[in-house]
Amino acid sequence: MNKSRAARGFTLIELMIVVAVIAILAAVAFPSYRAAMVKNRRAAAQAYLADVAQRQQQYLMDARSFAPDVATLKALPPSEVAANYTVTFVVSASLPPAYTATAAPLAGGPQVSDGPLSITSNGSKLPAGKW
Repeated sequence: MNKSRAARGFTLIELMIVVAVIAILAAVAFPSYRAAMVKNRRAAAQAYLADVAQRQQQYLMDARSFAPDVATLKALPPSEVAANYTVTFVVSASLPPAYTATAAPLAGGPQVSDGPLSITSNGSKLPAGKW
């Protein structure tokens, strides 16, 4: 009689304990995963802005002015950046010429809490803590 009782399977309490352990592990891992994804998307935007800055410097050497937009530079944002950020470009006609490229998170997107990133013609990158 003891053999048949032992071979019946798991009890409800045992299954509840396993589900609780899995839930605790998921609750700990999910925020870390989200933070890593935000950091990964930010790194993609930073790489794109650095590429735009480099192309602007080359354009300045060739045309003696900065390009008015990223289409002129032939540097459209990659899909990962375009899906999470709006990239804007402001060129001032002052002497010496200057520009600011900004990647602002899309409203309601996963990067909103991370805030905007920008790079200027003099090499300053804002916010300093994110670069």
